[in-house]
Amino acid sequence: MIEAIQVQRKPARASSVRRPPVFWRVVGALFGIVWLVVSFYPILYILMTSLRSQQGFLVGNPWLPTSNTTFQNYATVLQANFGHYFFNSLIVSVASVIFIVLFAVLFAFVVVRTENRVVRLLFQVFLVGLALPIQAAIIPIYIMVSHLGLYDTLLGLILPSVAFGLPLTILILVNFIRDVPKELYEAMQLEGATDFQVLRHLVIPVTRPALVSVGIYDFVQAWNNFLFPLVLTQSDQSRVMPLAIVSFQGQYTINVPVIMAAVILSALPLILAYIFGRRYLLQGMLAGFGK
Repeated sequence: MIEAIQVQRKPARASSVRRPPVFWRVVGALFGIVWLVVSFYPILYILMTSLRSQQGFLVGNPWLPTSNTTFQNYATVLQANFGHYFFNSLIVSVASVIFIVLFAVLFAFVVVRTENRVVRLLFQVFLVGLALPIQAAIIPIYIMVSHLGLYDTLLGLILPSVAFGLPLTILILVNFIRDVPKELYEAMQLEGATDFQVLRHLVIPVTRPALVSVGIYDFVQAWNNFLFPLVLTQSDQSRVMPLAIVSFQGQYTINVPVIMAAVILSALPLILAYIFGRRYLLQGMLAGFGK
């Protein structure tokens, strides 16, 4: 009798749900369009400015597209040793992502699959790194890098980037690996699979969205990091993109279009990383936190 009453009440509840009035839907759509324009216009402004000549920027209207498009600003940036700085940043960022993801997925797998107190303690120690700001640790990092003989080297930038990228990456991967059904682990163990085979053929394929998302996040952090290169490098040979942009700004103070061209070129890897990984980014970053 009670079940029949509940079944009869369900359509009533469904019919009571009403869609918002057309007016508020239109208002929401207009607000979204305005917000899109406000958010996207700075990028469009940088792109339009990079395609202007210096005279066109000073004389014309900088807020509107120009009819005299020129790529001379990009040629000027490429001739100013831009490729060397770009390649240095690429080495630091890619190497940091490889080491972070490799160490994090191995440690996260151990944390999820074992009940060892030592492992749990190490996991908690890694989580403490989330509360440690880079500014508070920069002096000890400088001392350690100098004593290791890695000052003014790319390896001296990679190691701190890996250390500060591991805590959040481990936390995300641990929550994601915990969502893998235990039945899958048990099925592979019954078939005689080793831990390495379980990691390779089960965990890594299933956690691919999380791996891609943390890889993109760590790449962006390593690419945009300014404090480590500022403190741990000094020569032009080890200069990376954030310092190169500051150098361009000092060298071409009046020539704003050249600076904007350098900004566009330096942001290309980040834009491409988001374009190819956007499908996994949100899914991976929110994995495991809905429970």
